Amino acid sequence: MQMFRRLVQHCNQTQAPLTQSVSKVVNSTRTDKPVKEGLEPFPCWTRNEFNADGWTAVTTSSLSEIAITLAPSDAPPMRRIHEVNAVSISKSPTGKVLVDFGQNLVGWLRVQVQGPEGHNITFQHVEVLEYGEAGIRPLWGANAMDTLILSSQLEEWEPKFTYHGFRYVEVTGWPSNGGVPTLEAITAIVIHTDMERTGYFECSEPLLNRLHGNIVWSMRSNFLSIPTDCPQRGERLGWTGDIQAFGPTATYLYRTVGFLKGWLKDLSSEQHENGGAVPPLVVPDVLYNIPRFQSRAKKAQAVWGDVAISLPWTLYTVSGDANILSQQYRSMQSWIDRGIPRKPNNLWDTSNHPQLADWLDPSAPPDDPGNGLTDGEFVANAFLIGMTNLMAKISAILGSSADSTRYTAAGATMREEFQSEYITPRGRVVGDTQMALALAIYFALFASTEQQQHAGERLVNVIRSKSRFKIATGFAGTPVIGHALTTVGQTQIFYRMLLHRKNPSWLYPVMMGATTVWERWDSMLPDGSINPGMMTSFNHYALGSIADWMHKVIGGLSAAEPGWRKVRVAPIPGGLLTSAKTSFSSLYGLISSEWNIDGDEFTLQVKVPPNASATVRLPTITALREVGSGTHIFRCLYKRPEWPPKPNYGAFYRNVGDDDDL
Repeated sequence: MQMFRRLVQHCNQTQAPLTQSVSKVVNSTRTDKPVKEGLEPFPCWTRNEFNADGWTAVTTSSLSEIAITLAPSDAPPMRRIHEVNAVSISKSPTGKVLVDFGQNLVGWLRVQVQGPEGHNITFQHVEVLEYGEAGIRPLWGANAMDTLILSSQLEEWEPKFTYHGFRYVEVTGWPSNGGVPTLEAITAIVIHTDMERTGYFECSEPLLNRLHGNIVWSMRSNFLSIPTDCPQRGERLGWTGDIQAFGPTATYLYRTVGFLKGWLKDLSSEQHENGGAVPPLVVPDVLYNIPRFQSRAKKAQAVWGDVAISLPWTLYTVSGDANILSQQYRSMQSWIDRGIPRKPNNLWDTSNHPQLADWLDPSAPPDDPGNGLTDGEFVANAFLIGMTNLMAKISAILGSSADSTRYTAAGATMREEFQSEYITPRGRVVGDTQMALALAIYFALFASTEQQQHAGERLVNVIRSKSRFKIATGFAGTPVIGHALTTVGQTQIFYRMLLHRKNPSWLYPVMMGATTVWERWDSMLPDGSINPGMMTSFNHYALGSIADWMHKVIGGLSAAEPGWRKVRVAPIPGGLLTSAKTSFSSLYGLISSEWNIDGDEFTLQVKVPPNASATVRLPTITALREVGSGTHIFRCLYKRPEWPPKPNYGAFYRNVGDDDDL
C-alpha cells in the first residue's frame, strides 16, 4: 500500500529545511478507500522542540513553476465544532457491536484504547440501521471504515485526512470487555465550516421543532468548505440544484454570505471554461471527468443552472451588498442569454436536454427519480420566466437600464407564450399537479388575478382529493408550494400538509426517528427497510427548504428591504399552534418576532435593532403599522379557523379516514 509521507517544518529561531519520515498512516482518503492508521510513532512531531534526527530532506519547488494563482477564501475555515457522546452500545441480531450517538452527524471518532501491539480494530460508520444491522448500502461506493493498529500503549486516537457521515458505528475487534467498548471510550467529533448561527425558530408543536432541528443538522453536515448534497456516500458534491432550493433557508440559519459568495466565484469559473455558458451540475465540476457523466455534465438544466441567478439574489437580499450582484453579473447573463437552448418563441427547447425537473417527486420510481408527474419542460419554462424577471430587477439595481428594459420585455413576451401553451382562459394549468399549479402561482404567470385565484382553488382541490394533504413535490416544487398557497390565501391548507405524519410528508421521517433531513421522502420505508433506489441518503438538506416558509409565515419574519434595514413582520397562526418565535441576527442587530394565543387574544412581541424599522401586520387586521427600533407589543382578537381541513374522498372509497392522520 502507498505509504503517506508527512512533511514537517521546524520553526525554531531560524528556519530549518523541510524534512520527512514515514508515518503509520497506511491509507487515508475522503471516500474511496478505508482509512488504516497506526498510532503515531512521533507523537510530538508537530512541536518546535521535536528532534528530527534521522529524517530525510524534502525536494521543494517554487509555486511560480506550476503557474498557480492563490486567492484568499471568502469562507471561514472548517473546524471541529463540538463533541457528541455515545448514548448506547448494543449488539445487533447477528452479534455485531453497535455504538449509537443518537444524532446523524459529520466528523470522525476519538477513541481511547489499549491493546496488544499490532492488533486491529475496525470502525464501520453508517447513518441508519436496517433490521437492527448496520445499513451499508446507502454508502454507495464510500468505504466508511477506519482501522486502528494498536501499539500496546494506552492511546487517544483520531483518524486524519477523512470524515464520515454517521449516527452508528459498528466496532469489530475491541481488545477488552468482551469486544464491547465503554460509552466513555468513544466520542464523535462534529466538524463543519465555522459559520456564525444567525437564525432560530421554535413553536408550540414539538414535532415541528424536531423538524427544524433536523434541518439545522443537515445544513451543518453539508457545509464543509462547499455546499454538498450528502456527507456519507461516495459523492459529497456541490450540486447546484440543492443549494438553489435551500439558499433562502441557509442564509437565515447561518451567516453564509462569504461561504456562498466564494462558491459562486467557482461556479462562474467552471461555467466559462473554454468559452462556455452553462453552469455545471456540480461545483467543483468533477463529473466532467467521469465517463458516464460526461454526456450530461455540460447539458443545460433548468433549476440547477438557475442557481447562477437565484443564489446571488438571495445573498443580496440578506446582505444588501450589490457587489455580489456585480461579481456574478457575467455569470447570470451567460446563462440566461447564451446557456439556455430556445425555441422560436424564446421558451426552453428541451429536446436534446432531458431535464431533472422536479427531482425526487414522491411519485417517481425509486430508480428513476427525475420521472415525476410534472412535465420537465413546463418546470424549465416557469423557472425561465421567473429568472428573466429577476434579471430585470438585478439589472436595474446595477444601473443597467438597457438590460433591465430588455429583460422586462422578454419576460412579458415569454409569459404570454407560457399562458398560450399551458394555461386555460379560466386558469386551469396543464399537468394539474401540485408542482405545476404552485409554480404558476409563485412566479405570477397568470394573465389576471381571477385566473390566479381559480388556480389556487384548483390547487386546494388537488391537495384535498388527489394527495389528501400529503406532499407531491420534489426538489424544485418543495421550496415554493407553501409560499404559493399563502399567496392565494390558503395558508391553513399548507399547515395541514406540514403537520401530516404519513409518507410522504415532512413529519414522516421525524416519526421514524430521523435526526436529519432525508434525501427522499421515504429514504426509509415504514417497515424499517431502506428505500430500494440506488441513491438514498439520510442527510440531505434540499427538502428542508420548507424552513424558509416556517420562518416567514409561522414566525412571520422576513426582510422588507435587502440587508434587513427594513423588516416585515406578518405571522399567520395555523393548525393548533398556540405560540411561535423566530429571530435573526442581522448586520443591524437581533430582530425577533414572538407570538402567542390565549383564548381569543393574539399577542405579538417584535424587537427591532437600532437604525432599522419594521412593518407589522396582525392576523386579523389589514392595516399595517410602522415601528422603529425597540420592543413593541401588539394585540388583537383572534378566532382560530376550523381545524383540521378535511380531505375529499371518492364516492366508493372504502378507507375513509386512513389519510386523515390528525
